[in-house]
Amino acid sequence: MHTSNQAASGGSNGSGRHASFRWLSEVPQDVVYGLRVLRKSPGFAAVAILTLALGIGANTAIFSLIDAVMLRALPVKDPATLVLLQWSARKGPDIHWSSSYGDCVSRFTDTDATGCSFSRPFLEDVRSRTAVFSGLAEFAYSGRMPISDSGPATTARGLYVSGDYFETLGVGTAVGRTLLPQDNTPASPPVLVLDYGYWQSVFGGDPKIVGRTIHLKGLPFTVVGVAEQRFVSLTPGSPYDLWIPLEQRQYLETGWNPRREDAGAWWIVAVGRLKPGITRTQAGSQLSALFFDRMVHGEKQILKGEDAPTVALLPAQSALMGVRRRLSTTLYALMSAVGLVLLIACANVAGLLLVRASGRRKEVAVRRALGASRGRIARQLLVESVALASAGGALGVLLAVWGARMLLAFLASSSSRPLGITAELDWRVLGFTLVATLATGVLFGLVPALRSMRVDLTPALKEGSGRGSTAVGSHHARWNAGNVLVVTQIALTVVILVGAGLLVNTLENLRSVDPGFSTENILNFEVDSSLTGYKGARLAALYNELQERLSAVPGVLSVSYSQMTLLSGSLWTIDFHMPGTPPLARSDADYLPVGPNFFHTLGMRFATGRDFLPAELLAAAEAEDPRQYRTSPTPVVVNEAFVRKYLPHASPLGQYFGADTDESMRKEFAVDPDYHRNPGWVIIGVVRDAKYDDLRGETKPTLYVPSGTGGSFELRTSGDPTNFVPRVREIVRQTGNDLPVFNVSTQTQRIDELLYKERLVARASSLFAGLALLLACVGLFGLLSYEVGRRTQEIGIRIALGAQARSVLREVITRGLLLALSGATLGIALSFAVTRFLRSILFGVGPGDPVVLAGVAALMLAVALAACYLPARRATQVDPVIALRHE
Repeated sequence: MHTSNQAASGGSNGSGRHASFRWLSEVPQDVVYGLRVLRKSPGFAAVAILTLALGIGANTAIFSLIDAVMLRALPVKDPATLVLLQWSARKGPDIHWSSSYGDCVSRFTDTDATGCSFSRPFLEDVRSRTAVFSGLAEFAYSGRMPISDSGPATTARGLYVSGDYFETLGVGTAVGRTLLPQDNTPASPPVLVLDYGYWQSVFGGDPKIVGRTIHLKGLPFTVVGVAEQRFVSLTPGSPYDLWIPLEQRQYLETGWNPRREDAGAWWIVAVGRLKPGITRTQAGSQLSALFFDRMVHGEKQILKGEDAPTVALLPAQSALMGVRRRLSTTLYALMSAVGLVLLIACANVAGLLLVRASGRRKEVAVRRALGASRGRIARQLLVESVALASAGGALGVLLAVWGARMLLAFLASSSSRPLGITAELDWRVLGFTLVATLATGVLFGLVPALRSMRVDLTPALKEGSGRGSTAVGSHHARWNAGNVLVVTQIALTVVILVGAGLLVNTLENLRSVDPGFSTENILNFEVDSSLTGYKGARLAALYNELQERLSAVPGVLSVSYSQMTLLSGSLWTIDFHMPGTPPLARSDADYLPVGPNFFHTLGMRFATGRDFLPAELLAAAEAEDPRQYRTSPTPVVVNEAFVRKYLPHASPLGQYFGADTDESMRKEFAVDPDYHRNPGWVIIGVVRDAKYDDLRGETKPTLYVPSGTGGSFELRTSGDPTNFVPRVREIVRQTGNDLPVFNVSTQTQRIDELLYKERLVARASSLFAGLALLLACVGLFGLLSYEVGRRTQEIGIRIALGAQARSVLREVITRGLLLALSGATLGIALSFAVTRFLRSILFGVGPGDPVVLAGVAALMLAVALAACYLPARRATQVDPVIALRHE
């Protein structure tokens, strides 16, 4: 008896294990059966697969770009142990020069300041007085530098780096060696390392490049190696062509003087690799103590104790922002939009599957009657859904590759410099696609599967193909699952349409902003004159010669030059002392050196006063450093914003400002006995306000100072400016000075580059909104077509009893419009909450803009009316005789 019980128990366990794993053997059968069923409905399968491919493909394309910009690991060894040094204080430091390169978040306000640029003396103290890093990689952008080898001069983007830069990062070489600490000493011969891509494109990948001499700004440098291919840049979106030792900066930088290396010059960014066993908190405490001591108790007090100067060590992976800062909001906004598109696609396919499930009620009932369980039938339907999603995901990957390349091409064409970003389908992107595909298959297949489990066998086995149709359209089924899905699609579509409308209006509003000068028919280009070796009056003569030759070209109306081009994203600011304020109080303004005829060439009107005289421009050219060595005030033209802020109750002409006070002189002489008093400026003219670096925000006070030289030329032409480019290059070449010409573009192209984020998000969101609108209309059309088909017998009986065609037409259209109106109302309500996240990138329009909301509602209802008309017209053409035989 005891043995018998054991046998019974064992049999039971075996049966349980068999039942537990039986579904594994049934899944392949379900897949084969599902594919066979889908093959019998090629039209349905094609529509569903294409719909899902568009949704999954768009999401994968945007995610691949997010992965490339935001998530991809730094191309260095063990990036998790790399930290970025970032300082913060309760106010900005009292320094005489600083430079930021966009590597991290920088902020200077009266109550809060932060940045990642440090002085060279402080970083030397970090190396000598702390023991928290196994290596410290220091770097600073050198700007574009003319480079000459055996052919015409070109320009290259360089980066000044410390001798242990590559060693600290763990970056190797493709050929040759990297820079070493001994390369970064004053007595070291000048050497450099090339970027792999630059080596391939400019030098053809010549393996004999090591030991070759090339000239930077006319100075010979020996190539000692080429960085490995994977290392493009440490900061995302900031690739460089070559790396140069920091010590070479004094020979390459125009206007360099020893003050650029003291404690009051902050221009170096540093990344450290923590020693094993040292935490970020421990290292940060040591550096903060050192930073506080140097800022408060150093030779020159840069910050006060109550300013709480401190240093934080942030993960380099996330703290080095670069292009992330400019694109993060845009990319996440696009990801939200394509996420909604995917939800609409799921709702669309779910609606199609519901219609299909209703038509398969008898099939499901027969299978149930033959012994199939509810779970097995639901699993079968889910397998079909996942099969559709898998096919859509596979096609979506192909669309994603194309879409990601198109997005990157757009970004590259809208940027004045390479981004160094590739959107590759790595494991994160493919994993995202796999998860999205499986989640999508389950999401849109769940409702039909659950609905199939509630089939009542007896009525389902008795009904014919047309019977029971009225139930679907009856009052109690008015808000069935199909209707809810359609309303959901329309609501989500309205949200996307509202967002796209706001973003398109933002772009148009920015394009319609008056920049304060005429942007039509202006050609901009830049030259680098450092190869000539000219200075002062001789360099001014070269620029005058170029100006005269360019002005003589037929069709060129006016020519000028400036330190930088307006609305190019570049900005130069200065601070100064205004009379009538406390001795050490500082004011600030934007600053732009300009050449002859600058205001006339750009169409900037004078409110009062005059332009610069030739003698004033020549005097400015003769001074290598006008701020440091002037003996008399320099004439300056200011804008109206300057007058409003600093001289609201005085006549601006003849006003002196900016001269050093006795107190500030004593501070400067304490650290630099060779410092010369700044005599300040005198206002000779006032011009209308013009935008400097950006179209957003109000125009700030601006100083235009005379300059006999400049890097950027502006040509006003009578026709298309691009037609003059070959002639411009030829004239520059004819000077015989081997001047590289770069950044050639029209002023309107510069503005388009400035608005590349707005153009990207406006175009992409409009595309996604159009796709969502199409999917929502297909869903509405499919639902109404299905209901008309199910109600064929009812409609035929009504027509046979005398119902007018227009009443049938009105009923079907009204039903569709009610669904559209319900979805539009819900969508507008949702848009108020969702579009608030776009506030930071909107301009001249708010999240609840009534014009946009009214336009979207009208568009949605108009398109819905078109989607309703065909099923409604089909309903009016039902033949009563055929309808009565529809059984």
